[in-house]
Amino acid sequence: MAYDVDAVRRQFPALEEGAAHFDGPGGSQVPDVVAEAVASTLTSAISNRGTVTVAERRADAVVTEARQSMADLLGATSQGIVFGRSMTQLTYDFARTLAKGWGPGDEVVVTRLDHDANIRPWVHAAEAVGATVRWADFDRETGVLGVDDVAAVLSERTRLVAVTAAGNLLGTRPDVRAITDVVHDAGALAYVDGVHLTPHALIDVIGLGADFYVCSPYKFLGPHLGVLAAEPELLETLRPDKLLPSSNAVPERFELGTLPYELLAGTTAAVRFLAGLVPGEGSLRERLAVSLAELDEYESVLRERLETGLAKIIGVTVHGSPDRPRTPTVLFSVDGVTPGEVYRELGERGVNAPAGHFYALECARWFGLGDTGAVRAGIAPYTTESDVDRLLTGVDALARE
Repeated sequence: MAYDVDAVRRQFPALEEGAAHFDGPGGSQVPDVVAEAVASTLTSAISNRGTVTVAERRADAVVTEARQSMADLLGATSQGIVFGRSMTQLTYDFARTLAKGWGPGDEVVVTRLDHDANIRPWVHAAEAVGATVRWADFDRETGVLGVDDVAAVLSERTRLVAVTAAGNLLGTRPDVRAITDVVHDAGALAYVDGVHLTPHALIDVIGLGADFYVCSPYKFLGPHLGVLAAEPELLETLRPDKLLPSSNAVPERFELGTLPYELLAGTTAAVRFLAGLVPGEGSLRERLAVSLAELDEYESVLRERLETGLAKIIGVTVHGSPDRPRTPTVLFSVDGVTPGEVYRELGERGVNAPAGHFYALECARWFGLGDTGAVRAGIAPYTTESDVDRLLTGVDALARE
């Protein structure tokens, strides 16, 4: 493989502390170029967007570059890229906006595999207008959400289906295209949570059939921000609440207040960093395709090493089915030791593998893990074999004790 993890790691100042980071699903570490982009934007002459002064033009260029970078990453249209404080904030905003067209008798579908950020906004929006919420369950043995699970709760009154592209807790990946096909056949819209998948795969929003696709740059080596992608023509049909003087253009009509230019610059830097994980030529999208394919192969090898090692430790349970499509995320428990205790003991050994339900509360409860959840270990671009072995050594010691 062309993937050189040592070269990648040298660009992450945080790794100098020596910890083995398996906490990427909750927020990845950041390469130096991202931090530099944020700092240089903050310290440059910049103002509100415009065309008169250099500072105005600089701000406008930062926004334009960020929209295009995210469009390249997601296979979307730059005019359909909306920025927000977080994926949660964007989803609440769009839920309230879409719900203006709903009423009693209308239905919204959510799934138990999803993070609560793609559940609760729709539940609240439906309640506010008297619409009905229907739940799609997933298989408790495998952790897989099938297309039939979604199709079973669709009707001619379904207005929107909120579904994840990869389970935040279990890492399992539904067949999103098959699901969006049946959603569209029912005359509904598909709102896809791509927060957990985007760091690990080349996304094609159009190919997925997602009417709305949301993700978070801080999960793929960038700053804390939320991004939504949709076709501009669809966004034109929506009328969000906004200030009277603010722009009514798409996508600006959905962005409340002045954008955080420094975070947008950091997002652009993160996308470009991903594109340069391995040497390549061509457009940004073409280089992303090469780099993310190599990354997927590298992370898959480490995930298999981790799952195989955990399976050999007596008293350890790995949750979910390892032979189903999934991200490099492993959820496990140790008999006789609470997840929180495992988390703390591993932390004492310099291994960061947090425990809990990670806001996928419905998923944890449906899977039988309750509100306590389990320990989650996520592979990231900077994870090494020695990191995996350190985690396995720590878990083995805990299981023996």
